[in-house]
Amino acid sequence: MTDRVSFLKKVAPFNLLPDDVLEGVADLLQEVTHQKESVIYHQQVTKLKGVDILVTGAYETFFYDSEQNKRILENLHPGQLYGGVSVLLNRKRSLRTVIAKKGTKVYFLPRRDFRGLCQAYEEFFHYFTQEFGRRMMDDDFAHFVKHPTFFEENYIATDQLYSRKMESVEYRNIISCVTNTPIYEAARLMGEHRISCLFVTNAQQKIIGYVTDITLRNNVVAQQIDARLPVASIMDNPIVSIPCKAFVYEAILLMFSTKTQYLLIEENGEYRGVISRNKLLSEQSQSPFVFIQSVKLALSDDELRSKWKKVPEIVTQLLGRGVKAEIVNQVITNVADSIALKVIEDVIAEMGTPPAKFVFMVLGSEGRKEQTLKTDQDNAIIYEDKANEQRELVREYFLKFADTVSERLNNIGFSYCTGGYMAKNPKWTHSLSHWKRNYISWMEESLPETVIKFSTFFDCRYLYGDVTIINELQEFLNEELQKPHEKLFFHMANNALQYEPPLTFFKNIKTFTVGSQEVFDIKKAMTPIVDLVRVYALKNRIFLTNTGERLDALKAQGIFTETEYLELIQSYYYLMSLRLKKQASLIINDNREPENFMNITSLTKIEQVTIIEIFKTIRNFQGKIRINFTNNIFG
Repeated sequence: MTDRVSFLKKVAPFNLLPDDVLEGVADLLQEVTHQKESVIYHQQVTKLKGVDILVTGAYETFFYDSEQNKRILENLHPGQLYGGVSVLLNRKRSLRTVIAKKGTKVYFLPRRDFRGLCQAYEEFFHYFTQEFGRRMMDDDFAHFVKHPTFFEENYIATDQLYSRKMESVEYRNIISCVTNTPIYEAARLMGEHRISCLFVTNAQQKIIGYVTDITLRNNVVAQQIDARLPVASIMDNPIVSIPCKAFVYEAILLMFSTKTQYLLIEENGEYRGVISRNKLLSEQSQSPFVFIQSVKLALSDDELRSKWKKVPEIVTQLLGRGVKAEIVNQVITNVADSIALKVIEDVIAEMGTPPAKFVFMVLGSEGRKEQTLKTDQDNAIIYEDKANEQRELVREYFLKFADTVSERLNNIGFSYCTGGYMAKNPKWTHSLSHWKRNYISWMEESLPETVIKFSTFFDCRYLYGDVTIINELQEFLNEELQKPHEKLFFHMANNALQYEPPLTFFKNIKTFTVGSQEVFDIKKAMTPIVDLVRVYALKNRIFLTNTGERLDALKAQGIFTETEYLELIQSYYYLMSLRLKKQASLIINDNREPENFMNITSLTKIEQVTIIEIFKTIRNFQGKIRINFTNNIFG
């Protein structure tokens, strides 16, 4: 037994585990001997029952190509492990073909025990996701992993991901302690129940915080805190929960956006259980969310650029499996957000702690969480007001910071905004008081050009920094919008009427010629829906940014009927789906930059008829907004 423990201490990632855990793992290992040249696993066929740790001999691992040639051949030697990535990220099926060489002996760890370690120890789990992310940077490796037949099999799981609800997911019971529990007692409880997250409750038995293995490491051991202090003094926040009727994909997106590792499951106002992000991700095989996790683990701009280039393939697969366009938008936005956050955090690490609290916000389609594959940078910075003698120093820091972030995003693949709506533009990096004056002047002037700025910055969304700053700005806007602003809404309504649906007199799709093709601009065709929904949201002081979420809120308030709501939301996301498919096809099949021109001959008759009906719907709503906001029925 001692020999096995000593051996495991030299094997990554088992060397990350505590000694007492390694002793338990050593008990679970089964010794297996393989005959020379025997095929142990077949790529994408063999379902792994666990993982192998080589003790003697070697494994020859490779991919077979279509002509049965061995590709990317690698040998694993004693102290190396096979099967972790396959079990966690490939639906338990072997990624590669494996042949045993002479004198091969392995320690076999059953799948259930291996997954238990992954769920209990975050660094252990991340070893495999990081390794997979690193390997996927190799084009040849990625090609064989993403073989079309393999893609089809894996994306059957994606169908379940987007239809499955949290109530069907296996989650753990909530283990908790009270606020005055000593830290050492909390750690003992965690060990006793074999959990990595312990919740903390107040006198009313309400959960107010939590403690994880990482909390104990960072807040207790690293800080040399007295373990007799109450657990409330070192607990983490905030508590994040989701209804049991929510979809699995919604839970994963929530965990990414809040950066939480643990999610409470709620039913009828009570917490029923808890699930970790590792648990959810490990069940999702090749889902886009494992890809998002790999983005978060990227170590360089080159890696991030490579990740962004892979997004069109994910979009194509999701749309091909019938996943809704609004979900695909969210996946794209989450990848873009993850990349931007990595860049921001790296730049702060290079430049040092900011001299003031600030918020980095995104605008436009990214602000609305409606990003497509043809995207540029739209962002701004708000920093807290400082005394006169500090203002120039603060401003100098944030302008340099914005310029560095913007340049790096441009190199990764997010091009500069042609309209200049970027934080690197000194106009859009300012103090909170300056931003308040901006909004007041735009509302009071209410000229067509200032209304466009107001619309752009009304679609702002928090990405990084001190969220209280953007909350204060929204509270300020909420108060201002309760004053009469007829002129503002008049010009905003006119802005929503600027782009007419491209219909001919005979109700056919109106096109124009680009090269040899007859096309229409699908982005401009969608713009009226975004604009008119924004006007109604602004009028009713709804500060959600996403078009679909705004429509939900407007329906809830009775501004739109159920029929009107369905007409608009179905129209918008039908056009969005076509737009995303076209852009992904241009990138993948034609190696071209994405664009928004739709070739009329590329559409089926059914698609053309549907689009014509959508354009009629948009025209009808434009008539409604004309009456409600401009008092001009004839335009």
